[in-house]
Amino acid sequence: MTAQSAIHDMKNRPIAVFDSGVGGISVLKHIHALLPFEPLLYVADSKYAPYGNKTPAEIQARCFAIADFLIAKDAKAIVVACNTATAAAIDAMRAKYTLPNNMPIIGMEPAVKPAAEASKNGIIGVLATTGTLKSAQFAGLLESYGRNVKVVTQACVGLVECIERGEITAKNTLSLVEQYCQPLLDAGADTIVLGCTHYPFVRALIEQAVGTEIALIDTGAAVAKHLKQCLLALDLLSDNKQLAQEPSWKNKVQFWTNSEANNAKQVICQLWGQSVEISIL
Repeated sequence: MTAQSAIHDMKNRPIAVFDSGVGGISVLKHIHALLPFEPLLYVADSKYAPYGNKTPAEIQARCFAIADFLIAKDAKAIVVACNTATAAAIDAMRAKYTLPNNMPIIGMEPAVKPAAEASKNGIIGVLATTGTLKSAQFAGLLESYGRNVKVVTQACVGLVECIERGEITAKNTLSLVEQYCQPLLDAGADTIVLGCTHYPFVRALIEQAVGTEIALIDTGAAVAKHLKQCLLALDLLSDNKQLAQEPSWKNKVQFWTNSEANNAKQVICQLWGQSVEISIL
């Protein structure tokens, strides 16, 4: 292989995205929309969801196992589309994979900074998992960006599981959403951060619970833009324009799940918005 063909091969390798379950598909959608020429890999680690009640060591072990799998699939970059996994494992992942392979590893964090900038009354709410809210990373975000605003946090126990089951419009899911949003409304929050990649899938229920006057902020679009900038800086953006003309997304996105639920594949297709082939991890 010549040097030029090796560069071409590296550029056209896939971008990998993973999450503790199906939530990261919300981020995958933003990446696919912004980078339509890029082949994508997605792993839903649903057998071990939610990560929010796991120890940092357990989460790190899962992240390493999935990263090894994705690197074996020739991934050129990895997006950790999970706030809890980012908080627990992103530093260890970068130490293990970025330096030896020069591989971009992109993480997530709750959008405290943009929420603080968007809030008009200085009160912001954060919906997240217990693991994210307890993390040192989140504490650092509050220290950096939450000094001049009041931040009200709410752990949303059980909400990830509802979304994993595909219950994104169900009454029981709405009940949970209303339960978790009410303390933020009571505190006067005018801006709410969706601090878990699963939560954009119940955005309509959250809007129903809080009203249209409350600003909802998630980080999927910002992560996609950051990924593009990283790939551009490393000259790793795909030059395979033909990929975007494929009539089916089948060749663009490969999905894996280790979920033991009978409807796991149906849920992924539901959230992705199109029927796709899904392999069992």
